[in-house]
Amino acid sequence: MPQPKLASFPAIRGALRFYQIASVITGVMLLLLCAEMLIKYAFQYELFLGGSGGFLWFAQVDAFGESTGDGVNLSLGILIAHGWFYVVYLFACFRVWSLMRWDFVRFIMLALGGIVPLLSFFMEARVGREVKAYLAQREADELHSRSEHSSLTHEIPTENKR
Repeated sequence: MPQPKLASFPAIRGALRFYQIASVITGVMLLLLCAEMLIKYAFQYELFLGGSGGFLWFAQVDAFGESTGDGVNLSLGILIAHGWFYVVYLFACFRVWSLMRWDFVRFIMLALGGIVPLLSFFMEARVGREVKAYLAQREADELHSRSEHSSLTHEIPTENKR
């Protein structure tokens, strides 16, 4: 498998930071979405902002799945926001995956982090740890390799050896 070039390490660090932020936001949004789905389908309520019920309130959902509330439907907003943050998360996964030159199975595992609840938090920690360790090891190896090939570290031959 090809390895990333040393010149791409700053881009990898930036992509990793973007991935970590997107991963946390997507994970939180997915947890909110799961809570919203539980409330909607198990208890038959949707969350609203403003309207006749006050600042934040739950409105009953009728037998057809239609909400009876007025105001801003936060349940629908959570659904839409998670969908868009997941697209951003996929872009972040793609950037890390392509810069690190991993296989396609690894990309699928990264993408699942935005679909499986809590997985994005574990993947964010694991990927961050692995990428940082890989970059540090490659930089140390490169530094060691350069110092071995440097003309300043080799003995300078002299004519008088006694």
